Order: sequence, then structure tokens, then C-alpha cells
Amino acid sequence: MNSYGILKALHLVFVISWFAGLFYLPRIFVNLAMETDAKATLRLTLMASKLYRFMTPLALLAVTFGCWLWLGFGISGGWLHAKLALVLLLLVYHGCCRQLLKSFVEGRNQRSHRWYRVFNEIPVLLLFAVVFLVVLKPF
Repeated sequence: MNSYGILKALHLVFVISWFAGLFYLPRIFVNLAMETDAKATLRLTLMASKLYRFMTPLALLAVTFGCWLWLGFGISGGWLHAKLALVLLLLVYHGCCRQLLKSFVEGRNQRSHRWYRVFNEIPVLLLFAVVFLVVLKPF
């Protein structure tokens, strides 16, 4: 086995795991925005908090292994610059999730479940773009 293959596999595992959290956390937000029962709200907020704490190290590991691949093996091309810009947007999205979670924890959410349904689609669109860039390397 070569080190490039191992690093690439680890990068993919952590990216997939991170995305599982990016897909599920906003779904919890949708439910929180619709919930009126205090006990259910507390339970959903606890679930969201635990998920966020779990997915943050996954994001850091995905980025770490991605940088290791990039810097260690000299991967280059315009597609990579576009991918890195999208990864930066994903990290901003991750940070936005933290702020939204904080607003739920503090009981000051001002957004509707419809807004969260749209917000939930952002990582899906970014994932499509990243995968097509990586596979097709169009530029």
C-alpha cells in the first residue's frame, strides 16, 4: 500500500462522515423550528449539540488529510482552487450551524422551518460541485 492511497482513503472517510453531520444537523433544526413542546425541544437541542460536537473533529480531520494530500503530493490545477473555495464555503456553513445551534440552545431562534429546509440543501449542492470538480477536473 502506498501512502497516497491511504491518505486519500482517510480523507474520503472523514469527508463522508462530516457530510453525514452536515446533512442531519439542519434536519434537526427543521424539527426544532416546528417544535412547541419544551421537553421535545430540549431533547432535540441535546441531540443537535452532541452531533455538532461529534462532526467538528470529523471536519478538522477531513481538512487535515486534504491539506496533507495537497501539500504532500503537489496536487494542482484550476479545479483544485475551485474545490478549495467550495471547501471554505462548507467550513463557513459549518460555522453558521454552530451559530444557529447556539440560538436554539439560548431559546432565541427567529427563523422558520421553511428557512431551515432551504438551508439544509446548501451542503447537497456544494457536495455535487466538489465531486464533479474532483472527478472531472474540468480546468
